[in-house]
Parts: sequence; C-alpha cells; structure tokens
Amino acid sequence: MAIDIGGTKVAGALVHPDGTMTGTTRRPTPRGADGDTVFAAVAEVVAELAEDPLWSSAVRCGIGSAGPVDTSRGTVSPVNIGAWREFPVQARVEAELARHGAGLPTVLAGDGVAMTAAEHWLGAARGHANALCMVVSTGVGGGLILNNQLHPGPTGNAGHIGHISVAFDGEPCACGGRGCVESIASGTAIARWALAQGWTGPDPTAAGVAASAAAGDPVALAAFDRAGRALAAAIAGTATLVESDIAVIGGGVAASGDTLFEPIRRHLASYATLSFVQDLQVVPATLGTHAGLIGAAAAALMLLPAEPAATA
Repeated sequence: MAIDIGGTKVAGALVHPDGTMTGTTRRPTPRGADGDTVFAAVAEVVAELAEDPLWSSAVRCGIGSAGPVDTSRGTVSPVNIGAWREFPVQARVEAELARHGAGLPTVLAGDGVAMTAAEHWLGAARGHANALCMVVSTGVGGGLILNNQLHPGPTGNAGHIGHISVAFDGEPCACGGRGCVESIASGTAIARWALAQGWTGPDPTAAGVAASAAAGDPVALAAFDRAGRALAAAIAGTATLVESDIAVIGGGVAASGDTLFEPIRRHLASYATLSFVQDLQVVPATLGTHAGLIGAAAAALMLLPAEPAATA
C-alpha cells in the first residue's frame, strides 16, 4: 500500500511485487485549510483504497511526503503544506488503516528518499549497489543507496544534497546556511539568477529559462551552466564520500534534458577526479510522475518486514 502526499495532491495505490499499481486514487491537497482538513483528504484516499478487492492482501504501507520530515517521530512539516507543522502523519495514517481493518506496519519517507527507493527498485539506479538520487525542482532533495540498502538516516534526511554548501562565499540559503546547492541550482534559484542578470523571457520560471537556453540565449545558458556546476560539485563530493557510481536526477528542472545534463557532465570532470569516481554516471530519472507512489511502496519494501507483527 502506498500513499504519496504533496502540496498539490494526495495519491494512493496498491502496489504489486512487480511494481504495477491498481486501485490508484487521488485527491487535491486542500489549500488554506487547517491540519485536520488536509488530513481528511488522506483519509478519503485510504477509504477508497479500502474498497479495493485486494485491500486485505496488503502487507505493508509506505507513506511518502514532501518535507521536511522526521521519521524518528513520524512527523512532517512540508514547506508547501502550511497547515502541517510537526504533524503526526504516520500515527494518523496508522489509525485510518486500523479503522478499515488493516493493522499494517508503516514507514514514513521524505519525497527525495522515496524517489531514491523507486529509482533503485525499478528505475535508472536499478542494478547499482551504491547510488545517489536527486530531485531538482522548486527545491533540491535526494537520497542514498548504500550496499543495495536504502539509507534514510536516523530522521529520514540522509542524502539531502540540496543543503550541501558548494559556494564558500555564496548567498545565504533559506535553511540558514550559505552557498547551498538549492540556493544555486533549484528551479527557483535558476529563474531568480537569470532575471537578476537581465534575462527578459516571457515565462519567468526555470522552464522559461530552459527554453531560452535551448534557443541560445547567453544569460539563460549561463544560468544553467552555474546550476550544473553546483550540482556537479555536490555530486562529485557525495560520490567521493560514499563511492557512488551513479547519480540519478529527476524533478521538474531535469525535464530540461541536456540543457541541464550537459553542464553537469562537463563540470563533473573537474570535480570527480579520483580514480574511484572518474567513471561516475549522471543520468535522468525514468519513473517520472509515478516515482512518488512507487517510491513509497519501495521504501516499505526495503525498510519493513513482509508480514505484520503479531498482535497480542
């Protein structure tokens, strides 16, 4: 059973051992509502899944959520769901499952970790024992596979590459740090920098900058070169630390294709210089919009036992 919670939608599905999904359902995430009203959308998704004939066959439940997350406490404080601050989403979902007769073990994963689990199970990182996976979108997140195991860390935030500093004298980041990857390479940062440099494209977003870059606009190309360099430095540093041999990049900014990947690969040669990282691959994610639900299921598959614990 998989539940994927984001700023625009709450989705659910029953996920089979081969990764196919049935009973897929979704609800819009309520805007401008209180925490209980937002959770009501999650409860509706669970209730609809409970009507599926295969409901009783589920053995685990994975919950993927926008972050920040604290998996040690089962709480989330998503940037794009203002009503949830330290919201106990895992306990609340467990209660809904039990209400519908499914006392299943559950696991909570941030969206970057869920995407990592998905890409290792069925996507571009499949077959790689050590992988870094990244989401480059409004923010920059990620996760790690080490020795074929998902490595979420104690609070579920290991691999959060967006807040590695790659610019010692860089601008302050919203996290409180300075020169973070996210402050240079997120979609928001790319558009902000291009506009500050005088770019005047009709669509003031990263997608608009990417379109201008593809058409040869020098400021747009420089914005993506700058972002690619920041990502390359962070990827090389992470790979050097844990000996990853592949970096998989998904998210909205990655949809710009070679506009992003060409400068990453070009700059990577300047940073991944040691012998054990010289063959590091940087590739696009392959699961797209399905990564959230597949990732929630994959996280449950990798982090939870197959059968529910016995109850007294």
